[in-house]
Amino acid sequence: MKILYYDCFSGISGDMNLGAMIDLGVSKTYLIGELQKLNLEGWKLVVGKDQRHGIYGTKVTVRTSGHEHHHRYLGDIEKIIEKSGLDREVKDLSRKIFIKVAEAEALVHGIPVSKVHFHEVGAIDSIVDIVGAAICYRFFKAEEVYVSPVELGGGFARCEHGLLPVPAPATAEIIKGIPVKTGGVDFEATTPTGAAIIAALGTKYGSGHGFRVLKTGYGIGHKEHPDVPNLLRVFLAETEEAQSGHDAILLECNIDDMNPEFFDHVSEKLFEAGASDVYLTNIIMKKGRPGSLLNVICESGNEEKLRGIIFNESTSVGIRSFPFRKATLERKFGIIKTQYGNVTVKRSYYRKKLVSYKPEYADCRRIALERGIPVKEVYNNIMALIVKDA
Repeated sequence: MKILYYDCFSGISGDMNLGAMIDLGVSKTYLIGELQKLNLEGWKLVVGKDQRHGIYGTKVTVRTSGHEHHHRYLGDIEKIIEKSGLDREVKDLSRKIFIKVAEAEALVHGIPVSKVHFHEVGAIDSIVDIVGAAICYRFFKAEEVYVSPVELGGGFARCEHGLLPVPAPATAEIIKGIPVKTGGVDFEATTPTGAAIIAALGTKYGSGHGFRVLKTGYGIGHKEHPDVPNLLRVFLAETEEAQSGHDAILLECNIDDMNPEFFDHVSEKLFEAGASDVYLTNIIMKKGRPGSLLNVICESGNEEKLRGIIFNESTSVGIRSFPFRKATLERKFGIIKTQYGNVTVKRSYYRKKLVSYKPEYADCRRIALERGIPVKEVYNNIMALIVKDA
């Protein structure tokens, strides 16, 4: 299984992430070409080699013409992304990252998400950082993203509201439930944008993950420290975990007093926070009351973050937790050419033997909507091509 491992020993920012991705293998030309689909003017991506403490990597700077500091609402940014020529997966992930920031800012300032002014994050450079992160993630087609404990830094950072303690209030909200460190450096090591990227992409957090490194990329930061190099290190790696099995956690709770319309919202929040599966079972509770059993499966180490969502978003007053061993097939993703264009295909293997295959539903649905034809027709036609090539 292909993974990306974010080693955030010196934090993470949007430009450090882009630098690491380019250093890892994303073509500068490809990235700029995709970003131009945003149809935004007044920016330039400056890419070059630099070093920190003798370690060379890639440094990225987004230069804007003039002093672009528009205060955009979330809806403004969503319109820019939606009207772009980017792929649906990139659009959805970009929006997901922006929502992480918007929700944190709304909580900090005590206002609705729709009323949040994005300040610096609404500027062109931050739009490029966030959408660029989504583009690069899709480029590598990693099945999971592991994240080390994240260095937040120390001291104070200057923003539009003046001097604020590190981590910035928005960053502190975004990284809730994610293992972190503080005080390793005396500056703002992790920005709200960087925090939102790992919060949106991450599937496993913390230390002790086993994998085989294929390639290493270094993103150079814009800070200097006498002891700790201001770098973001990202590994492109493989793990046999999906084939041999891994530890997981089952969270479950009985709910009989909640508006059933809320379950969709709760499920969405749980998936966004890294749950690998969320499902409901109809049950009969005490005194013959009908209820629902909410089941959440997650990776070991992510359960506390998901418990918080269940307690905050549902009416549950108690959650049961069960560790178990999860065995899954090895999965590989590829692209095939069809009459509808390129489509992603997922193939699953048991002990190196192909046992199942299917086109990605998201691709089939997109094609069906674009062409006004039934999704089952698209799915069946693509399956016929896969069987023919198998």
